[in-house]
Amino acid sequence: MTDILLVEDHQELNELMRMFLAREGYCVHGVSSGEEALLWLADHRVKLVILDVSLPEMDGFAVCARIREYSGTPVLFLSARVDKEDKLNGFMQGADDYVEKPVDMDILCAKIRALLVRSYSLKQDNPVMHSGGLTIDQAAKRVYLDHGEITLAVKEYELLLLLAGNPGKTLHKEYLFNQIWGMDSDSEYQTLTVHIKMLRDKIEEDPRNPRRIQTVWGIGYRYEEI
Repeated sequence: MTDILLVEDHQELNELMRMFLAREGYCVHGVSSGEEALLWLADHRVKLVILDVSLPEMDGFAVCARIREYSGTPVLFLSARVDKEDKLNGFMQGADDYVEKPVDMDILCAKIRALLVRSYSLKQDNPVMHSGGLTIDQAAKRVYLDHGEITLAVKEYELLLLLAGNPGKTLHKEYLFNQIWGMDSDSEYQTLTVHIKMLRDKIEEDPRNPRRIQTVWGIGYRYEEI
């Protein structure tokens, strides 16, 4: 199985990154467009996608949105566009993290390791969690609602697992953010709000009047079993 799909249209950077990541022990496949990436993913499994935002024809935001239609594979954006609106747009499409260009390979590798550990190496005492019509299979990292599988991005899954694992408890925004993104993350607290909205869209019957994920104004969020 390929570890990483690298989607970067700058050929020299694509080759240099693949060489560096290969020396770090990763099996990397490189493509130069969003269309190539989606075609390759249709026939291959991968643990992580590194995705440039500024791609020809189909940009990285559109590619990420297409991936999220069928997969929760971690997606790490590369971008020179790192203003707040671009980051929020990326997270809305299902990205799990950002690395700024020019790329610091040490930072990139640290973020790759962190994403892979969180996504595939967490040990769970209770592999299956039930909450009303919601089932979380922690061994397979799959979530089911009323027996139908729903697709969650890595951060959405981690956030749901943390909330559902503490039913009836109000969890502060700062605690949730630090647990999911880390105290040293470059992300902003607004990222948490975006992911709560995306989670509600997927697990609530009426996302505007949520029953599972309750907002505790000025403090944080509380998960209620229904």
